Amino acid sequence: MGTGTASMGTGTGPAEGILRRQAQRESAARTYARSLPIVPVRARGLTIEGADGRRYLDCLSGAGTLALGHNHPVVLEAIRGVLDSGAPLHVLDLATPVKDAFTTELFANLPAGLAADARIQFCGPAGTDAVEAALTLVRTATGRPGLLAFTGAYHGMTAGALAASGGAPDVRVTRLPYPQDYRCPFGVGGAEGAELSARWTRNLLDDPKSGVAAPAGMIVEPVQGEGGVHPAPDAWLRTVREITAERGIPLIADEVQTGVGRTGAFWGVDHAGVVPDVMVLSKAIGGSLPLAVIVYRAELDQWAPGAHAGTFRGNQLAMAAGTATLAYVRENGLAERARTLGERMLTALRGLVPAHACVGDVRGRGLMIGVELIDPDTGAAAPELAVAVREACLDRGLIVELGGRHSSVVRLLPPLTLTDEQAAAVLDRLADAIPAAATRR
Repeated sequence: MGTGTASMGTGTGPAEGILRRQAQRESAARTYARSLPIVPVRARGLTIEGADGRRYLDCLSGAGTLALGHNHPVVLEAIRGVLDSGAPLHVLDLATPVKDAFTTELFANLPAGLAADARIQFCGPAGTDAVEAALTLVRTATGRPGLLAFTGAYHGMTAGALAASGGAPDVRVTRLPYPQDYRCPFGVGGAEGAELSARWTRNLLDDPKSGVAAPAGMIVEPVQGEGGVHPAPDAWLRTVREITAERGIPLIADEVQTGVGRTGAFWGVDHAGVVPDVMVLSKAIGGSLPLAVIVYRAELDQWAPGAHAGTFRGNQLAMAAGTATLAYVRENGLAERARTLGERMLTALRGLVPAHACVGDVRGRGLMIGVELIDPDTGAAAPELAVAVREACLDRGLIVELGGRHSSVVRLLPPLTLTDEQAAAVLDRLADAIPAAATRR
């Protein structure tokens, strides 16, 4: 896989014209198009080829959507099978053989304690709609309006999901401290920091003068992705499950980005052995096509018909692609592969810390990896350096994105089909880009 040497955004070729027209026609809200000025025309696995002929190693993977990478043969075969069968492509929420196969495969992969007594709600095609459905579900079932969420969270961009996220401008949700080692809110990190977080939560819920009434639910990410790639400590997550269960508070696990093998287990909660009351699923479950669902305990199924509806709940192509993806991950042990390869990549990246003072921390789980960049003199987040590293990566044919509190964390979300050779190439390019970017600044 060559990377080419053509510069980006110059010249008068077709790609430049397409990029120019995009800038003229599309909204100011566009995001990835600003930082990745490429025009993809072909893709396979880890590799994207741009209209200018350059090839890139894609470690963004549709923000974690592409568990099997671009255009995996089993996904294409599943889509073609539906297209060639003459089956309807749009069916609202009617039952179909394609949907039945999807739910059967999904339930086969759920945590056993949930699968035995679960219900599924097909939502609008984005993960944020599934979050909205989960919030509506627990509020309907409990009759309570409040919600518990965590600092640094990201649950989507619709009103309810955004209110539960870390950047909410109008806070209507009780915020709890999410444990992290590098910038622990209690200044201690490790197991002690996680225990203080749990103690804070217990006290808040049990103190009659805390000002926090019994909530409808608690929503948590097993690994905070947009928040900076912070894995939840297993012991802490088990304690959170105990706290919520003892108080009759439904626990919602947002597995939109962590699901389907991404973290080295099929679901992020599997590491801790936790069974939530509700799981929010999207991204990889659609096999690269739009699909979002919630799966939850049957006792919560208290809403009326049409209480959460949507015209595009019955995406047959996405269900077929999702079935193929779920089965492929299961049959080929890709979660275990992600765990092994992820540990190897984390070890290699941590080797950068002694050599580069601008690398503050390396963390992650499975193939969900973050490298936090800092100002060597102050230890403060370095968002400008992170932007420079992203650009230097692109120059070297590597696509990465940024996250974290100040967009200072370089994030890697490669497909679970990543080979050892490809992993080495990713690491080499990133390791070369960091000092190059630091020197450039």
